[in-house]
Amino acid sequence: MSIICGIDEAGRGPIAGPVCAAAVVLPQDFPVEILNDSKKLSEKKREKAAVIIKEKAVAYSICFSSHKIIDSINILQATLHTMHRCYQQLCDRNILFDQVLFDGNQVCITSHPAKAVIKGDSLIYQIMAASILAKTARDEIMIKCSHLYPQWHFEKHKGYPTKEHLELCARFGLSPIHRTSFRVKTLY
Repeated sequence: MSIICGIDEAGRGPIAGPVCAAAVVLPQDFPVEILNDSKKLSEKKREKAAVIIKEKAVAYSICFSSHKIIDSINILQATLHTMHRCYQQLCDRNILFDQVLFDGNQVCITSHPAKAVIKGDSLIYQIMAASILAKTARDEIMIKCSHLYPQWHFEKHKGYPTKEHLELCARFGLSPIHRTSFRVKTLY
């Protein structure tokens, strides 16, 4: 049976904070019934699943690229760069796997057999696990940022451009962690 490394990201759509990626290699006996696309799980189920993934995975890696990197190279390049760093961390630790599966339509490595899988976070267990780790890690960062910049309520919307978030941007301007290369439609 082929050993798969699944890679996914979280945080391409927000207007604030980092983009996060995760790479995961699961054992054959992993309890896959706890997995799903991170967006389809409640916050509580995601957090519980993340703990189990971290305990039982053969290996995992979580990496971030800051809003400054996103602004300097664009969100797509920052995402691919972050995914590649996760993959490289597993390689640097001599984790063995036969194939790398990426969620989406792009591959960012050439040193392993690799494939992009559209909707992979709903289809491939290893990508589901990566999706969960990336989402929970990014959410944790945004909650910490909400303590540094309380007026933007990052704990609620995690930097996504919700109506409340845009209203807060109109009221207070952009925080130090907003992505200045993104067009933020405010209510000016």
